[in-house]
Amino acid sequence: MRNVESLPNGSLGKPKLLVIVGPTASGKTALAIELAKKFGGEIVSADSRQIYRGMDIGTAKPPFSPASRRVDAKMSVPNDRSRFGIQYLPHSIPHHLIDIKDPDEDYTVADYKRDAIKAIRGILNIGKLPILVGGTGLYVKAVVENLDIPKVKENPSLRNELEADLKISGLDFLFRRLIALDPEAAYIIDPKNPRRVIRALEVAITTGKPFTAQRKKNSPLFDARIIGIKVRAKTIRERIDDRADEMIHQGLVEEVRNLYKKYGRVKALEAIGYREIIDYIGGKSSLDEAVKNIKTNTWHYAKRQITWFKKDKNTLWIDAQNAVETISAISEEFL
Repeated sequence: MRNVESLPNGSLGKPKLLVIVGPTASGKTALAIELAKKFGGEIVSADSRQIYRGMDIGTAKPPFSPASRRVDAKMSVPNDRSRFGIQYLPHSIPHHLIDIKDPDEDYTVADYKRDAIKAIRGILNIGKLPILVGGTGLYVKAVVENLDIPKVKENPSLRNELEADLKISGLDFLFRRLIALDPEAAYIIDPKNPRRVIRALEVAITTGKPFTAQRKKNSPLFDARIIGIKVRAKTIRERIDDRADEMIHQGLVEEVRNLYKKYGRVKALEAIGYREIIDYIGGKSSLDEAVKNIKTNTWHYAKRQITWFKKDKNTLWIDAQNAVETISAISEEFL
């Protein structure tokens, strides 16, 4: 682990942005809340699933979500803070970019970058510290590295061809084809999510460039300090298993049933935790098999997250056991 003094200075003179990353079930949100309390901050979510309304239990959405049955208390949003996509915690820590879209609405990385930068600047304008928190690596990268993300239009004929290949040859065949064209996609594309795999292939084939190479770095907008939460693999696995069981206890099956009835099998519901329950509802698996698949797929996702985040040499990794004290010290130096 590097000392604070050995970290790069970042973009000196630019607004400060604290970034907390790590795999699912690493405790990022709880840590960010503690830091927000200490330093007068607000949290900007970087989670590609928590943007969707109604997807509460299966995304492990924090209990402040107004749509969540787990909410303990609600606070009204003052008129001068009613910015789009902001939620207030019972203990007054605002979160941004949660519950901003319905599951049948498209939302791209470019959309997220635009909304996140707007939220960050809004937090800075009121003299508070923006804390970007999440496990969706591409969302974080888009903001921190100020990526240009070209929009590639859908190619209906190619998509029909790929969907036919999916029916004939299966998802594993398409994913292997994607990785052959774009090895980096293995770290950010869920191999069990057909819509994501097909879209990545569509972009790569249409443009002639790898899906992950479509983005160009620009001069950073913020002086970002990126901190990764390091947790033992065994601990992560145990937390994932416990959380999946708790999701079922909280009512995940009913949540998925209601969403599926309302929206059908839209892209958002191909997320881990939802597609497995949809298979159960459709009679393709038992509930025990669905829960087992959720645990396995979430663990594989966590491993991809770890691999992705560790590729960034500017990330300072902190042991989760001493995270609050260590990051507080680093944050004080940074700020």
